[in-house]
Amino acid sequence: MDKARIDQIIDKHNAEPSSLIQVLLAIQSEKHWLPKYALEQVSERLKVPLTRIQHIATFYKAFSLVPKGRHEINVCVGTACHVRGASRILDTLTELTGIKAGETDLELKYSLETVNCVGCCALGPVMEIDGKIFGNVTPTETIDLLKNYK
Repeated sequence: MDKARIDQIIDKHNAEPSSLIQVLLAIQSEKHWLPKYALEQVSERLKVPLTRIQHIATFYKAFSLVPKGRHEINVCVGTACHVRGASRILDTLTELTGIKAGETDLELKYSLETVNCVGCCALGPVMEIDGKIFGNVTPTETIDLLKNYK
């Protein structure tokens, strides 16, 4: 993402300091993380101290200060999903991607995370890929689903 694109995002929000979170979300959505140069440019353009931006970027789980994969995979490990086999889903994903929870593969294709609950307890185990929820998943279904996210 170049500086001109960051400026476009900021301009879309009228360079208002109150739009800080929306600007960061837009950058995160396109880049899959928040590079330091982007935070510095946002700070300068919105006239918000860089320390405040860094505090917000580290507080909210939606933001990442390290590169993430194009496809973000979240596996619910809350109680309902755990007792219904979430660990088998995690094991299958680790085998398929070569990464463990909390990691991103070297090609920046996948990032794998665990979450405590996605609010779909009756559908456990639940997996989310790029914001799309999949319920009652089995290891075999996990293999088939991941084929759609290359």
